[in-house]
Amino acid sequence: MPELPEVETVRSGLEKWVIGWKISNVEILHSRAVRNNTTYDLRKVLPGRKITKVDRRGKYLWLLLDNNQALIIHLGMSGQVLLPNVVDPPHKHLRVRLLIEKIDKEIHFIDQRTFGHMTLDDLEGGIPKSVKKIAPDVFESEYQQKVVVEKIRKSNSEVKKLLLDQGVMSGVGNIYADEALWRAKVHPQRIGKDLTSAQIVKIIDKCKEVMSQAIAAGGTSFDDLYVNVNGESGYFDRSLAAYGQTGAPCPRPKCRGLITKARFMGRYSHFCTNCQPKSR
Repeated sequence: MPELPEVETVRSGLEKWVIGWKISNVEILHSRAVRNNTTYDLRKVLPGRKITKVDRRGKYLWLLLDNNQALIIHLGMSGQVLLPNVVDPPHKHLRVRLLIEKIDKEIHFIDQRTFGHMTLDDLEGGIPKSVKKIAPDVFESEYQQKVVVEKIRKSNSEVKKLLLDQGVMSGVGNIYADEALWRAKVHPQRIGKDLTSAQIVKIIDKCKEVMSQAIAAGGTSFDDLYVNVNGESGYFDRSLAAYGQTGAPCPRPKCRGLITKARFMGRYSHFCTNCQPKSR
């Protein structure tokens, strides 16, 4: 699933092109691509609306419209937002097409697995109402580190589960949680209340560090399900230390551990058997 760095890469790519574009028509090619609205809602409201901003919180992306509404785009497992050459044949998994007025441009929402969706929503304080339910991410001005540290310090849950909890801090998924915990030398099953405030701050700092580096690399692509708006893959997968590295020697200097994979919380985690002890 695309995480914050991948969504930010899409957001910044859209921002370079679509500001000021006016939507002339909407074609909805799969009913599951639209959530909480009827297809009629989008076909009625979007034509004539101008895109004024492209914004994001965590894994949620939205196009701000000139009627103070937002078209939210959630990529789900395999969603893509492309700005294609309109003379090319349409993608076989094209779900929604936004046609743009007066210019030969379109915005395409592609989704092979159809877990992603678009939603039209009203704004509240500059944020879509349905997105306000999740916590700010570490790159937002609204983010309050003291609040996040306190939530983790009071929790009986495993630290990785807390990093993935979008009500604690949004945007972090399986890849960057594993990478941040490896960088912080913390086992993913450590309990939040057993960590010191300094350890939690370090974990959060490593989350921001690794996601910043991933953004600079265009995100992480393991297959063609995640690409940027030009259809290009990210290359941060070349820099992964833990995620997907099962059986490899830990890349930390002088560490003789191996990267292992264990299943808990219904998903796999990757960590070093030596420098990320379960208890300390």
